[in-house]
Amino acid sequence: MSIGLSRREAIIFGAGGLASLRGSSLLADKRDADLDVIDCHTHFYDPTRPGGIPWPSKGSALYRTVLPKHLRELKHFRRVTGTVIVEASDRLEDNAWLLGLAKDDPFVVGVVGRLEPGGADFSRHLKRFAADRLFRGMRISTSLLRKLLDKNNVRDLKLFADRDLALDVNGGPETPAELARLAKRLPDLRIVLNHIGNVKITSQAPPREWVDGVRSAARHDNVSCKISALCWAAAGGGRKAPLDLDFYRPYIDVVWNAFGDDRVIYGSDWPASEAAADYATQQRIVMEYASGKGDDVTRKFCSLNAKRVYKWVERDGRRG
Repeated sequence: MSIGLSRREAIIFGAGGLASLRGSSLLADKRDADLDVIDCHTHFYDPTRPGGIPWPSKGSALYRTVLPKHLRELKHFRRVTGTVIVEASDRLEDNAWLLGLAKDDPFVVGVVGRLEPGGADFSRHLKRFAADRLFRGMRISTSLLRKLLDKNNVRDLKLFADRDLALDVNGGPETPAELARLAKRLPDLRIVLNHIGNVKITSQAPPREWVDGVRSAARHDNVSCKISALCWAAAGGGRKAPLDLDFYRPYIDVVWNAFGDDRVIYGSDWPASEAAADYATQQRIVMEYASGKGDDVTRKFCSLNAKRVYKWVERDGRRG
């Protein structure tokens, strides 16, 4: 191909999708040639499916078909080469739909599904989905995690650890402290804090309770953190977010200094985050921060740390 796609890119994008990629940073400059960038927090859905979708709601700006090809077509600051999908639906069979979506697309390296630990059929559902190598973890809410911890009921989470899968947890600024409790109970479970705990990002100093929670969680080697949805956390009220890295730096510093170079993970929360800033802008903010720490650290942040946590299997046409 005259435009110089690698074999992997040719497989992922396909000749039929080439025209839409011309002019896009997906065919970016040479600095991206050897850099894997795995966006580890995306949501895909299709409201035209039978039965529709539970999220996002009809009438929302997000209510449209969103598939991996649409992420590939966006303008990127650093070319995205793959993604880990996070299930936002509470419907059991939507896990199967995402796995089916991923099956024929090597751009998708894994799926973080949604199951309900503590339910009567959890172990059966886990066995079913874990049989698919693309099922790399599940996400639960902080409120559910707290309930399980308070009841001293972590049996199902231990089953998850026994299957060598990762657990994403999403909630408010209290989340890091809850992860510290869980990590102490289950040191073999790989745990991922989503969106740095959804702390509100302002021009003020980061709140002390959140800072203490982040440091507490990071003391446990089995906890990692996605640096994601920063612009969304800074926007609020539908406003556009600040676009300068220095606005976010104090919050990123807290997370990066606590978790270190080996346990921070790149994610976007796209398309949920698009109201706050476009994809390339969100990506630029965190990539500028990472690049300031050197090429080796940037590679860890962009893919290597996430690969260790999610343990995805390399697929045809994808390099490690």
